Amino acid sequence: MGATDNEVEEKELDDLLNRLKRGEQQALAELFARYREQLRRMIDVRLDHRLNGRVSPSDVLQEAYIDALKRVDHYFAKPEMPFFLWLRWVAGQRLIEVHRQHLGAQMRAAGQEISLTYGGTPAASSACLAARLVQNLTSPSEAVVRAERFSMLEDALAQMDPMDREVLTLRHFEEMSNTETAMVLGIQPAAASKRYVRALHRLKEILTQIPGFLDETP
Repeated sequence: MGATDNEVEEKELDDLLNRLKRGEQQALAELFARYREQLRRMIDVRLDHRLNGRVSPSDVLQEAYIDALKRVDHYFAKPEMPFFLWLRWVAGQRLIEVHRQHLGAQMRAAGQEISLTYGGTPAASSACLAARLVQNLTSPSEAVVRAERFSMLEDALAQMDPMDREVLTLRHFEEMSNTETAMVLGIQPAAASKRYVRALHRLKEILTQIPGFLDETP
């Protein structure tokens, strides 16, 4: 029998990691390219909306690659997590630094949760999630209506359990598997699955309370 797609992928990953361990920087470039879109999704949903127009996910990714290049020896000294999750941690640390540089004391402003972290990344704040959900509306709402819905969503999402908000972000916006989600949060896969179902139910309740929101959402 031939190798399955997963087996082929695992072999390719092992080969790249072995090359990287031998000091081949090109291997890191290939690994980074392999996970670029997943890392971009993480940064996109967690980059504070107040930095729109000032910092782009591409800027953070570029700096995160340089950070990974400098720290890769640390990974091989203690390779206890999948390489993708390590890269995600490096990118998350860079994102925290970007927030610190641009927002400073504003990081702890009322209603902002970005000073918290999960798995080495800024926590999914109610403001960031609200901005993402309003952005996904399919019909062009007037600016004042969009602003009103953003405010209502932010207030409602802030009432969610932070862990539920995080599970929702990992599974829905970052498109991570349940196993990866559990590993990032340091909980059992069964607990992560239950959290996700609960978070989806709570989110649906919240969106139902926003007048007209579900009518415009795919």
